[in-house]
Amino acid sequence: MKHLIDIKDLSIKEIDDMIKVAKDIITNEDKYSHKCDGKKLATLFFEPSTRTRLSFESAMLSLGGNVLGFSEASSSSVSKGETVSDTIRVVGCYSDIIAMRHPKEGAPLVASMKSSVPIINAGDGGHNHPTQTLTDLLTINIEKGRLDNLTIGLCGDLKFGRTVHSLITAMSRYKNIKFVLISPDELKLPEYVKKEVLEKNNIEYAETRNIEEYMSDLDILYMTRVQRERFFNEEDYIRLKDYYILNKKKLDKAKKDLCIMHPLPRVNEISTDIDDDERACYFKQANYGKYIRMALILKMLEVK
Repeated sequence: MKHLIDIKDLSIKEIDDMIKVAKDIITNEDKYSHKCDGKKLATLFFEPSTRTRLSFESAMLSLGGNVLGFSEASSSSVSKGETVSDTIRVVGCYSDIIAMRHPKEGAPLVASMKSSVPIINAGDGGHNHPTQTLTDLLTINIEKGRLDNLTIGLCGDLKFGRTVHSLITAMSRYKNIKFVLISPDELKLPEYVKKEVLEKNNIEYAETRNIEEYMSDLDILYMTRVQRERFFNEEDYIRLKDYYILNKKKLDKAKKDLCIMHPLPRVNEISTDIDDDERACYFKQANYGKYIRMALILKMLEVK
């Protein structure tokens, strides 16, 4: 039995195969509508979520399966003191596969050690978010036609952004990838990610506080919000939350085929006047999330 805790749990071939299946689902969705008849997905979300939880549930329902679970820790027995391990042991009795989000880093890994069914990490603290990364890879593949030879700008909260950490790890395995890391000093990419991923794999990168400095070089601009829930100090959050706001003027020097991405939810880091720009891909990105999760569920349940 295989679990998905970290994007590194998947080989490049496995990722490419899932992207191929997801693209086939997009064009032939009816073909997959009964692939998971009789199967149950449990969504255990100990932390708030809209897109990830609903896209998992939509994915399973679109495959003909059923869903059960909870959307906040207070509605589960965790509020009574039950451990994650015990919760997983019990829920495994009622489901065939579990998607789990938790505010504590490493919680899905602990769950996988006790689970009788496959566990999918749907986000753990500021650590990993592998299914968002799969969504991002599918988006890039569809919108740019490739996953190599790209310059990717990552902007905003690079310190706590689990989507950023997972995407860097994934894209570093493709050829000729360059990163531009755009953030205030307080939210810079952690040193361990630079050393263990970028420098270890000889990936070229630049760091800047100015979103416009490298704009003309970018193929992808990946915006992120400053996450209030990751801050211990409200004053620090308020000071940094509006540090970057992408608007039309800041895109003056951008490529005509720039792909603007965002894992959502957006607060105000992308002005709404960009939403109708043909380079804005973030709502399409959210839509693609359903299809790659359908492909992932099929793979993990070993459904042909």
